[in-house]
Amino acid sequence: MYLPKHFSVEDPEILAQLISEYPLATIVANLDGHFEINHLPLMFSTDKTKLYGHVARMNPLTKVASSSNTSVTAIFNGPNAYVTPSWYPSKKESGKVVPTWNYAAVHAQGAIKLIEDPQWLRSHVAQMTNIHEPTYQSSWKLEDAPEDYVQTMLQVIIGIEIDIKHLVGKFKLSQNRPAGDYDAVVEKLRQSPKEALQEMLQYMKTPKN
Repeated sequence: MYLPKHFSVEDPEILAQLISEYPLATIVANLDGHFEINHLPLMFSTDKTKLYGHVARMNPLTKVASSSNTSVTAIFNGPNAYVTPSWYPSKKESGKVVPTWNYAAVHAQGAIKLIEDPQWLRSHVAQMTNIHEPTYQSSWKLEDAPEDYVQTMLQVIIGIEIDIKHLVGKFKLSQNRPAGDYDAVVEKLRQSPKEALQEMLQYMKTPKN
């Protein structure tokens, strides 16, 4: 990933926060000479050194985990927004401005392995459900489904663990613009009714470095 220094974020707490807010990862792996790409929700281990998830047993990602080359990259995409040069006060001064795109993303690289333990898998699925259900003011739990149905569903999935070796973030949030331009972008985002732009606003308003 091209990573200019002023866009680089290394603080593990900040990177963990983005992952918790945007847990759907794009996992990229090498399988027999081609890219195997999957989109999966992941969650951190308690000590934030590993990422956990699950896939269908038929998913080719299981072959990656069983191969000699188990390295994968999980990409987490946070908020993003088009930034028009018409927002910049500097446009009136020189006209030397162009559009750009602001975004925040985290890359987690490490070795992947499979987890077969049925008790672990049930606990993992229940935990993931408990994390995300409150987002919709819902109290649904795994126990609400018939146990025989739950067991049937658990049999067709398998757990995955990614042991993180490298974690890096790129937060391109107009840090390279003059202060006046930066403040103008923040103000324009604040005025927008679009939810996606409000998400970007929260990242720009909070110091990320």
